Amino acid sequence: MKRLSTVLTILLIAAAGRSSAQAIFTTDSSMISFFSSTPVEDIEAYNSTSTSLINIPKTEIVFRVPIAGFKFEKPLMEEHFNENYMETEKFPYATFKGKLSDTLDLTKDTIYSVSATGMMNIHGVDQAETYKGIMTCKDGVATLSSEFKVALKDYNIKVPKVVFANIAEDIDVKVYFQYKPYEKK
Repeated sequence: MKRLSTVLTILLIAAAGRSSAQAIFTTDSSMISFFSSTPVEDIEAYNSTSTSLINIPKTEIVFRVPIAGFKFEKPLMEEHFNENYMETEKFPYATFKGKLSDTLDLTKDTIYSVSATGMMNIHGVDQAETYKGIMTCKDGVATLSSEFKVALKDYNIKVPKVVFANIAEDIDVKVYFQYKPYEKK
């Protein structure tokens, strides 16, 4: 899994070398959150360590989320999340590689309704997914925001019966990426 996401990122950056500098955008900052609500308990976590890349000429987007980067209000929740549910040592990243629905110009001030269809990998399981979002470009800054649900069963994430009532079957996810033009180093 880690090798696959690294290879995908390298391939997109290599393609960037053959394109103009304004054609590839990488994350400047990110925030991914998830929320689980049940009558028993609400659980929320935040992750600001994710990375993303958009290849404008190829209309491709990839992102990689380090699972251990999610921070919880209670340390015990974070420990259970990483050890028992997500098995972070075995599956350290969630990734998405997809094709954007439209060609974008992130250098113009505008707002796009976008969608991306591709392969999401969570907990070692690949699922074909389509996500919708809003790309806002203003004063040279491009941001992508999206909200969607993740069904635990789709990614073989098991919740012990003891705490089953505490964790929703479908998790609300919010994604925010801020992009800047890719610069070769």
